[in-house]
Amino acid sequence: MRIVVAEDLYLLRDGMVRLIEAYGHEVVATATTGPETLEALLAWRPDVAVVDVRMPPTQSDEGLRAALAARAELPGLPVLILSQYVEQLYARELLADGTGAVGYLLKESVFDADQFIDALERVAAGGTAMDPAVIAKLLSSGSSTRRLDRLTEREHSVLSLMAEGLSNQAIAGRLFLSDSAISKYTTSLFGKLALTDDDNSNRRVLAVLAYLNEP
Repeated sequence: MRIVVAEDLYLLRDGMVRLIEAYGHEVVATATTGPETLEALLAWRPDVAVVDVRMPPTQSDEGLRAALAARAELPGLPVLILSQYVEQLYARELLADGTGAVGYLLKESVFDADQFIDALERVAAGGTAMDPAVIAKLLSSGSSTRRLDRLTEREHSVLSLMAEGLSNQAIAGRLFLSDSAISKYTTSLFGKLALTDDDNSNRRVLAVLAYLNEP
C-alpha cells in the first residue's frame, strides 16, 4: 500500500513510518501541518492516509479538516484518523459522508503494531476501523441510550463489534458464536433500530453510527 503519514510529533511520525515499512508498505509522503496534509493527500492520492486530528498551525482540528477537505475532492479517499482523546464530534464528522473507508483510533493503539496495521489495511479496503473506546462513547451518549434500551445484552455486544468494523464472521469468532447466530442477532438489532439491512457491512456500520449520533 502507498501511505501518507500526517503527524507533527517527530518521534511518533518516525515510529509509524518505520512500523508501516516493516510490514511491507510504502510511505510516499509525510506532513506536519494541516495545509501540508491536504497538499500531500491531493498530490499523492494514497491507498490510505494516517492523519492526526490536532496539527499546526493552531493545534485544534487542522488534521481532521484537511482529511475531510481531501475526501470532498477525492470521494472515498481512505483515511485513518488518530486522536489523543475520544472526541465524539470528530468521529461523527468523519463518518458523516457515509462513503466508508474511514477509521478513528486513539494514539495509544499505534503501540499495538498488529492492531494498527490491521486498522490501516481494513480502511484501505473500504471498511471501517473504530477504536473500542470511541464506540463505547458513541453508544452511551445522550439520546442514543434510549434507542438502545430495546436491545438485548447480546445485541449490544454485536452492535459494538459491528461498529468497530468487524465482519459477521469476525464477530462470531470474538463472541464464540456461529455465523448464523450472529446473522440472526444482526437482523434483530437492525429491526429494533428501524435501520435497513443490506449486504454491505460497511454501510450498515455507518448507518448505525449515523443513527446513534443524530442530534
